[in-house]
Amino acid sequence: MTHKLSAHPLWLVGFRPFFALGCLAGLSLPLLWAALFSGVVAAPVMSFGMVQWHAHEMFFGFGWAVLGGFMLTSTKNWVGVRGYHGYPLMFLAGAWLFERGGMWFGASWPPLLFQVSNNLFLSAIIAMLLWTLIRNRDTDSYRDNYFFLLILPVFLLAKHLLLSPEHFAAGLSMAVGLFRMAFLVMLERTLAQFMKGGFQVSILNNQALNKAIKLLGLVLVFESLLPPQLSGGIELLLALLLAGRFMFWKPQLAMQRIEIGIMYLGYLAIVAQLLIEFVRHIVHPEWSVSLSVHVFTFGTMGMIVPAMLIRISKGHTGRKVMFDAADKLVLWGMILAFVFRIVAPLVYPGGYTFWIYLSAACWFGCFATLAWRYIPMLMRARVDGREH
Repeated sequence: MTHKLSAHPLWLVGFRPFFALGCLAGLSLPLLWAALFSGVVAAPVMSFGMVQWHAHEMFFGFGWAVLGGFMLTSTKNWVGVRGYHGYPLMFLAGAWLFERGGMWFGASWPPLLFQVSNNLFLSAIIAMLLWTLIRNRDTDSYRDNYFFLLILPVFLLAKHLLLSPEHFAAGLSMAVGLFRMAFLVMLERTLAQFMKGGFQVSILNNQALNKAIKLLGLVLVFESLLPPQLSGGIELLLALLLAGRFMFWKPQLAMQRIEIGIMYLGYLAIVAQLLIEFVRHIVHPEWSVSLSVHVFTFGTMGMIVPAMLIRISKGHTGRKVMFDAADKLVLWGMILAFVFRIVAPLVYPGGYTFWIYLSAACWFGCFATLAWRYIPMLMRARVDGREH
């Protein structure tokens, strides 16, 4: 029975269990936060603040479910190996669920048990990803994967700082910087393929510019350690380089198709977040970091993740990658969530709690739709007869 369970299609490739978990996290965590924020649901006793819980769960719960599924799948393709499957994936999924329980109930647990729950998943998956990349370095099709060798271990530091009352701001900045790096690398590698497949055009692929962008992004992972003026200057420079490259990526074509255009909107959200941080560091240091963080989480993560989840889930289960009406509705729903969470509070601050509820409802509706449509797909064998 155990052998049959480990051979179930759900455990054949990393994206399968973790995209399923990402859908469940995406539909539940924002809604739970809205209920906690408004006082509808009483917060459990925790050894850290509720804002820390919220930030941790969105980055290291939802974010790492999706990033973990993507990295487990992409790294095996980059180096040409079978990849983790069966028992290792079952262990990682169990560790992820263990962490969610620890984050909610851990204050009543023995301290050692909470520490195990809080570090087991991330430590294990990072070690596994690093082992794949290092062991198969000679066959790696992307020579710049050393950026992942550098940033993956830093996620552990960001996670620790995020739950530290004294270092929360540094941990939050580092978490945003690390996920920004991951998205910059992913967008650089995938948008050229999408534009080629969707419009039969090539977009700018200047290696010197690409490397400069990634190096600046890497420096900004540690922006909390830099003087504000230096951080602001680097943020402005990176935003300008990204905006300049964007103009040569044929956005006028990309915006004609929502499934590609939304990736470009997520890219622009990175530019906007960097410009907001530039203004905050140089002009208005009294500005709250909340706007900057939510432009990234709703604009970049919120828009790009569903599009990639749909594309990878269909393509890697042997289906034709086509976005039907329901898929496109999900993408429009995530754009609406951005408007409710970022734009609406600026127009009418008095309705702040209402806007949080509406944006959380959008996440619930969109990820519930993805869960309903794609989790059954992730649990079935490929339709083209291939094993994985």
